[in-house]
Amino acid sequence: MSGMKLEVCVDDARGLAAAVAGGADRIELCSALALGGLTPSAGLMAAAARLPVPAYAMIRPRAGDFVFGAEDMRIMRSDIDAARAAGLAGVVLGASLEDGRLDVKSLRQLADHASGLGRTLHRAVDLVPDFAEAVEIAVDLGFERILTSGGARTAIEGVEALAEMTSRAGNRIAIMPGSGITLQTIGALLERLAVTEVHSSCSASQPAHDPRLLSLGFVSPATRRTDAATVRMLKQQLSELPL
Repeated sequence: MSGMKLEVCVDDARGLAAAVAGGADRIELCSALALGGLTPSAGLMAAAARLPVPAYAMIRPRAGDFVFGAEDMRIMRSDIDAARAAGLAGVVLGASLEDGRLDVKSLRQLADHASGLGRTLHRAVDLVPDFAEAVEIAVDLGFERILTSGGARTAIEGVEALAEMTSRAGNRIAIMPGSGITLQTIGALLERLAVTEVHSSCSASQPAHDPRLLSLGFVSPATRRTDAATVRMLKQQLSELPL
């Protein structure tokens, strides 16, 4: 059996239940996955903390870029406190400078504030001009892993950069590929990468069924929801990989 771990990103209680039922090893807990993932509510954090699978809360106070001002930082520190109070295993952090480089000062403040919690550096890293530098920064700040697509829209498109990051990281920090990882792409991706964990939404598209909700703008014509069967099948593929 492979030791490969599957992290599934979810943004509601149904997604949580589906990820756990399908056998996810870890949850990335968000709100608004359609916007790339924002900080989940305190209630959703509490729900995740009751489950037998470790959950890491996304700490991102708004949509848009990752250039955070003083008020953003105050909110993020409070959200880290909420994740800790809920009993979650960790948090997912990221911060950028205007030129795309990692904002080391802000990241250090956030990472220090999250002391005692697990820490993942999120896809803000995909904006950096120098992945080698970013890996060293993440190691220095004590992150456990970097969630990244290698600077591309999908991990399979960024596989060359992911391979370089993995080589650079060695056993000091995990490189966790994410974005566009599906039952169809996982095999080709992992033929190229010596990684120990992957990140996926394991979602299926569901059309809106209530025309009233659609006409009032409360829902999109179609949404993507975590699918337990997809989680289960992806876990099965990972379990069949050679050690």
